[in-house]
Amino acid sequence: PAPAAGAPAADPPTTEAQRSVAPALADPWVAEVWIDPDWYADQDSSDPLPSAGVPTVVPLRTTSILVGRTSRSRNIHPDIDLMTDNGISRRHCQLTTDGKRWWVEDLGSSNGTYVGGPIGPLPTTPLSPGEKREIAMDERVYLGAWSRIVIRKAAPGDPS
Repeated sequence: PAPAAGAPAADPPTTEAQRSVAPALADPWVAEVWIDPDWYADQDSSDPLPSAGVPTVVPLRTTSILVGRTSRSRNIHPDIDLMTDNGISRRHCQLTTDGKRWWVEDLGSSNGTYVGGPIGPLPTTPLSPGEKREIAMDERVYLGAWSRIVIRKAAPGDPS
């Protein structure tokens, strides 16, 4: 059936090919997406913190990964969709790799992209828009009101 008068037409489903046109990765990598209560406490967000639980493990299939929130009207379909975190911009940051190392680049996000170590204080200085920074092993990417991403090589049992 056709949409009602004045109602937006439904978007066609997004295929995997439409999400990313970057080359495929030779070795399997994943991103662990965490809800981080410490980062949330530091952000002064008015949104209620979701239950932290276990991380969501997202397979990284290409050399360039968009992180953000879906916007059908703007045809933005991130590879890592952090739709539940209202502190995330639609096109928040880009993760890129040469197959061995990973970099993060802030895409002019509203609330910034931060990189911090596995121990010690939370980062306080965001990347400058357009700045590309290598993510060292075990470093964390903090963004939005509560989101934390850790990139690692895929382990047996991880989604592929």
